[in-house]
Amino acid sequence: MKLGARILKTGIAIVLSLFLAELFQMPSPVFAAIAAIFAIQPTIYRSFLSIIEQVQGNAIGAIVAIVFVLVFGNHIFIIGLAAIVVITINLKLKIENTIGLALVTLIAIMETPGDTFIQFALIRFSTIMLGVFSAFIVNLLFLPPRYEKKLYFKLSDITEETTKWIRLTIRHASEHKLLKNDIGKMKETVRSLDHLYLMYKEERNYFKKDTIAKSRKLVIYRQMISTIKRSLETLRKLHRFENDLQEMPADFQYVVQQQLDCLIHYHEHVMLKFIGKVRPQVVFEEGDIFLNRKELFNLFFSQQKEAKLEDDAILPHTMQIISAIIDYNEQVEHLDKLISSFQTYHKKSNEVTIE
Repeated sequence: MKLGARILKTGIAIVLSLFLAELFQMPSPVFAAIAAIFAIQPTIYRSFLSIIEQVQGNAIGAIVAIVFVLVFGNHIFIIGLAAIVVITINLKLKIENTIGLALVTLIAIMETPGDTFIQFALIRFSTIMLGVFSAFIVNLLFLPPRYEKKLYFKLSDITEETTKWIRLTIRHASEHKLLKNDIGKMKETVRSLDHLYLMYKEERNYFKKDTIAKSRKLVIYRQMISTIKRSLETLRKLHRFENDLQEMPADFQYVVQQQLDCLIHYHEHVMLKFIGKVRPQVVFEEGDIFLNRKELFNLFFSQQKEAKLEDDAILPHTMQIISAIIDYNEQVEHLDKLISSFQTYHKKSNEVTIE
């Protein structure tokens, strides 16, 4: 198991909440620590939203607890009924994320009523909110998340993985079962990209110039994800219809191999261009053998007329491969244009720090 930043921040938040609870001489500081655990969030923006929701949820828990104790007492069945009421209210207000901590507040207040019950309830409520604010402080100051870096590295890794397998598959050098398993894993990784993208999108900038640059970066990262999805779809088609492609004439197979070699080289260059690792304008030697989309499609149709194939499904399956390559090519070209435009207008903000 990897020791991540969120695990470390949870530990720091627990220490800070316990320290502050003891500093202010609050009884049962353990409730502050429990609240800090619930309140840790993956982004600063979500942590801010969490404070607002937790104040509402815990206020509901405290109010319900006070009302039920004063009216009905604190029998265990009464506590259970009060818990149902708290859950129902939170669901109605659509703040279901606060239900867990609201119930902690409810039980903490209802467990030991006495002569100074109202004062005791306010102290318990304050102790729990102290834990929530401790978590926010930790999330704000300690190890702030850097989702752009995480997103780019994951994008880069999955790009490298897909291009590697495309190179092997087009040369019929991949092991069929192993590649099938890896395609499944890569699909899971691609799905996780959407979550990382959302986390990066939620990060807030404090200066307007950074906000404008980030808006353009979001467009680029979204296009990177779309491009990777097309590359993975191309790999999936190559894997699924590998035998059909082998039945096509050798000259046609060689041209498809050349196109894919050029295309994945282009994709890798564009990814490195974004972080300034390669020069923006580079002419590759294989540019002379790279066919445009129309030429590639026409080549397929010429093969359709000349090829004498026993299986009628070979041509439709091969056409799916050609269509996937053309779609992949369009996505890479669009990504290249977006990056070139971004680097033209945001020269000081177009870097992703790689350590």
